[in-house]
Amino acid sequence: MTTSAMYQQHFGLRESPFGITPNPAFFYAGNTRGEILDALLYAVCHGEGIVKVTGEVGAGKTMLCRMLESRLPGHIEVIYLVNPNLDPVEVQYAIAAELGLATRGYRVDEIQRAVHTHLIALHGQGRNVVLLVEEAQAMPLATLEAIRLLTNLETASSKLLQIVLFGQPELDRHLDLPSMRQLKERITHSFEVPALAPSLVAEFLAFRLAAAGHGGAPVFSNDAVRLIGDASEGIVRRINVLADKALLAAFADDAGTVEARHARLAIAESPYRSYRTSRLKGLQPRTVVTACLLCLVFVAICWSVLATASEL
Repeated sequence: MTTSAMYQQHFGLRESPFGITPNPAFFYAGNTRGEILDALLYAVCHGEGIVKVTGEVGAGKTMLCRMLESRLPGHIEVIYLVNPNLDPVEVQYAIAAELGLATRGYRVDEIQRAVHTHLIALHGQGRNVVLLVEEAQAMPLATLEAIRLLTNLETASSKLLQIVLFGQPELDRHLDLPSMRQLKERITHSFEVPALAPSLVAEFLAFRLAAAGHGGAPVFSNDAVRLIGDASEGIVRRINVLADKALLAAFADDAGTVEARHARLAIAESPYRSYRTSRLKGLQPRTVVTACLLCLVFVAICWSVLATASEL
């Protein structure tokens, strides 16, 4: 049994509210995320250049990527590049494979012609293709340039392939290099996924809880929300991790509300910078971790006893 499953019944939840795997059912549209998604949809459906989305690690870029795919109209086919460690030749074979084309035994020039022919055929059927590139900041510069060259695939009136680059802020620094000037010139829309504003953390937590089935009073106290917001620095993945740990601490404490002490326990066993802030004064790391482990052992014993009793 996962730790999240242990507290779901306690808080009236049908599933874990703070998983870090991107799930469109938990997409939070606040803090400009809804507006960015709408703009992405417009850019992909009507644009002819390259679209760029940047944000810090854990800011929510992958969730936006999944939401974009789920909202695109049926005539747009989505293909992915999720492995950034491809050289300029390998990336062309990877794209051909994503399009369902045979690649074994073909030269790279034959692959290029096959991709072009396939895209023209799809265009003739009224279908478009968008390439979603994740972790673009980690790609070799030569590979990014090879992807840029794909925008040369076109008919007399339109591009045959739309490209969306998702990456960390390092991607912008790469694009500022003189050798990347041509790629940067092709970018027609740029979006930045911001950290969550402190004033929105409570709303974000409540939204995720409601999406997981909670319908009662607020679960997180104001002090717990403030602590989680400070420690996470507004990064949604961190918020999810801390909120999940805090819920578990509250469950182990048999509390109906996540209080500041539960948030402090969650922060203290997490690697985030605010772990060392004065808000944790009086709590030594080893003491906190030991307390968390004891809580988990106690909860596991309780579950084992209950399971044994139900079988008798």
